[in-house]
Amino acid sequence: MIAVIQRVSEASVTIDGNVRGAIGTGLLVLLGITHDDGDEDLTWLSKKVVQLRIFGDEEGKMNRSLLDVGGDLLLISQFTLHASTKKGNRPSYIEAARPDVAVPLYERMIEQLTTDLGKSIATGEFGADMKVRLLNDGPVTIVIDTKDRK
Repeated sequence: MIAVIQRVSEASVTIDGNVRGAIGTGLLVLLGITHDDGDEDLTWLSKKVVQLRIFGDEEGKMNRSLLDVGGDLLLISQFTLHASTKKGNRPSYIEAARPDVAVPLYERMIEQLTTDLGKSIATGEFGADMKVRLLNDGPVTIVIDTKDRK
């Protein structure tokens, strides 16, 4: 799994002109799932996301997590995170999981994040044409690949 994590002041996702999910202060997480991802990846990643200390403390240091600040989370599936541009100019998405693998993992990730955060999260819709708006705070953007665990 690849996650692009953005600290936001606000974020929302719109599908067919209707707002599907919206948050205030928190994290926007774009999630790419590959064919060999599993429950271990999503469990590790979920804990990492909610415990990542990228919010400011009283001294302005990034020392607080999403849990510490009581922030919200918006999760968006994004297969294009697994794009390969090695050959030519048209990206290949062969590493992205097919829906029969990706949808159940995406749904389990929603459940895991909800459990780890201790409250409901906002989401997009797997496979939908989504319009995502965000106000990146900082800007702070972190990329995590569960295969590298960096």
